[in-house]
Amino acid sequence: MSGVRLDELVRRAHESNDYDGLISMVPYAQLIGIECLRLGDDMVFRLPQSEDNIGNPVLPALHGGVIAGFMEHAALLHLLMFMGSPHLPKIIDFSIDYLRAGHYRDTFAACQVWRQGRRVANVAITAWQTTQAEPIATARCHFKVDEP
Repeated sequence: MSGVRLDELVRRAHESNDYDGLISMVPYAQLIGIECLRLGDDMVFRLPQSEDNIGNPVLPALHGGVIAGFMEHAALLHLLMFMGSPHLPKIIDFSIDYLRAGHYRDTFAACQVWRQGRRVANVAITAWQTTQAEPIATARCHFKVDEP
């Protein structure tokens, strides 16, 4: 991070509405191509269509692990952007429900923090492709958010 505090990077990202610097701090998020867009107080994460993320070339459909990784990292980034902590949250557990195939197209995710205490945060994630009313997966995630 070259001496710049994480909370300072978050502040700058909010001011410029450019979150690429934060995403680049999470190698897997950068690898699969996660992008984010702030819409008022809400954040929507986007996984662009990419042949590297295909698991079933016959359909073609996204690999289930890529969908899960996208959702987990969306939750991590969401917490990072809104919890005001100077360090990255650490994953405790993750549970996903696959509802329909993730086809070869852009995929989106939105997160909702159900509870954030001093030590643990609970986040719900919904992923969709065509409309948010028809999710392809939902997930729940717990993060350790106190000092490491």
